[in-house]
Amino acid sequence: MALEIKVFDNQVEKALKALKRQMAKEGLLKELKKRQAYEKPSVKRKKKQAEARRKKLKALSR
Repeated sequence: MALEIKVFDNQVEKALKALKRQMAKEGLLKELKKRQAYEKPSVKRKKKQAEARRKKLKALSR
């Protein structure tokens, strides 16, 4: 899981954008946000159920 982004011609903004895109693609940003604060098991369970509902509705609409 090594992320490697090269900076060419001092274009840091472009490299940062590429890094964020790659992190989002691998699910790292979602994981970081999830781990920022403690979440009670009941809240975790409700979020998981809501996510399952969203996925099911999305699959049915296709």
